[in-house]
Amino acid sequence: MCFGTGSHAGKSVLAAALCRIYARRGYRVAPFKAQNMALNSYVTPEGGELGRAQAYQARAAGLEPHVDMNPVLLKPSSQTGSQVIVLGRPVRHMAVREYHAYQPEVWPTVTAAFERLRAQYDLIVMEGAGSPAEINLRGQDIVNMKMALYARSPSLLIGDIDRGGVFASLVGHVELFTPEERELVAAFVINKFRGDASLLDSGIAFLRERTGVPTLGVVPMLADWRGDEEDSLGIEDRRRRARPDAPLQIAVVRLPFISNYTDFDALADEPDVNVRYVTTPGELGGVAAIVLPGTKSTIADLAWLRESGLAAAVTAAAAAGTPVVGVCGGYQMLGRRIHDPDGVESDAGSVDGLGLLDAETAFAGDKRTVRVEGELLGIEGAQEEASAGALPPGSPAVPSPLGAAGTPLRGYEIHMGRTKLGPGAAPLLRLRGADGAAHDDGAVALAGPDAAPSGAAPRVCGSYVHGLFDQPELRTGFLNGLRDAAGLARSEAAAVSPDDDIDRLADHVEIYLDMELLDRIVGLEVW
Repeated sequence: MCFGTGSHAGKSVLAAALCRIYARRGYRVAPFKAQNMALNSYVTPEGGELGRAQAYQARAAGLEPHVDMNPVLLKPSSQTGSQVIVLGRPVRHMAVREYHAYQPEVWPTVTAAFERLRAQYDLIVMEGAGSPAEINLRGQDIVNMKMALYARSPSLLIGDIDRGGVFASLVGHVELFTPEERELVAAFVINKFRGDASLLDSGIAFLRERTGVPTLGVVPMLADWRGDEEDSLGIEDRRRRARPDAPLQIAVVRLPFISNYTDFDALADEPDVNVRYVTTPGELGGVAAIVLPGTKSTIADLAWLRESGLAAAVTAAAAAGTPVVGVCGGYQMLGRRIHDPDGVESDAGSVDGLGLLDAETAFAGDKRTVRVEGELLGIEGAQEEASAGALPPGSPAVPSPLGAAGTPLRGYEIHMGRTKLGPGAAPLLRLRGADGAAHDDGAVALAGPDAAPSGAAPRVCGSYVHGLFDQPELRTGFLNGLRDAAGLARSEAAAVSPDDDIDRLADHVEIYLDMELLDRIVGLEVW
């Protein structure tokens, strides 16, 4: 079990590294997190939903993600409630106290998922959540000590020295554990260190003397590395890695309930691109494109967009020719109206969207979670032909804002809404789901306040597909359109294997941890 002294201490990252380290040795390894609270989620091949951190750890272990790896996912939809997802499927929205009352019912599901994994694999790398020493929540915490005690799992307690107070945090946690819980703490890990590690020697000696727990290692910051994030704290790391002088500035609106912001990491990895997460209209100055990301609460975040002044600023930017791209909830916001007759998301009934796309969305009770693949469609210049119901085969000559017709794409969808296009919008892409059925879950504007001059490419589009920009060809096509508009040199598509960075992480961790001690803790002999 990997515990942390707080959120963002490095539990997910270390768990992923251990999955890769032991998988490379030939062990069958799987990740597990009993309960995850995250708005960044992923879809399994079977269409189940789980936290992105467990999907990343599964990839590190060489596996397809499975809902047993994260049997309970909580997706916050307000300050006091979440959508509860069990084994990949939504149960219902629950307030905090309602969920606490539900936990005894879901606990057997959690342990059954764990037992299924334990029966199949040599090693389960478990992850806790937040801090395991929140004594006020001890009775309602099923992801930390209750799970470790159930599994009788030796545990690593990870402290984030970059935030300061690491020795007090580690000692304080041990002091707050019950005697039974303390027995499970096998070692400390000091994470995110910068500088000369020998300066920590006296503190590490004190830790051993005070608690009896050895320190497994001091892991330095790994330069220019990023993995999948599961909570909004990761956005702050992205801000620290910003390149404000990059030629291409792309604004991603940081909605209060932003979800799957990892969709834009691949854009930020491009050397001439800076992705800014913005919360005020003034931050839109000088941007080459604006992105409205996914959200767990489209209607609430749309209200915030108006209150903050960003709605008017985005509309004005679109009218001035700045490309605007909406993803999932952001796509829904771009339309004329959003309807929620059954109160799936709120009691608002119907609300006006931004009106940048001729489309309307209605929320449905069933959630669509599916992997998809397909290609971009070109945009026919005449609105009359688009309104006829379909684009004539082979006729589109004008590229969409995302790139040229025929550009392949793949990704996944997670949404409650269904969007219908009007005559002023055309399909953006053609998709095939896991069931082989073809459908369109995206649109590009052909008319409206954002209308481009005759013969020019439309500038506003949206899609339900997460992971679009992870595709090198599509990402390069989109960015080259922005580069052309800015008078910058084009770039060629470069595919980078995500496994390269996982291996670099695993190599880094393996260097700085006492692997002989870890092997003894894990209870596996090296093959």
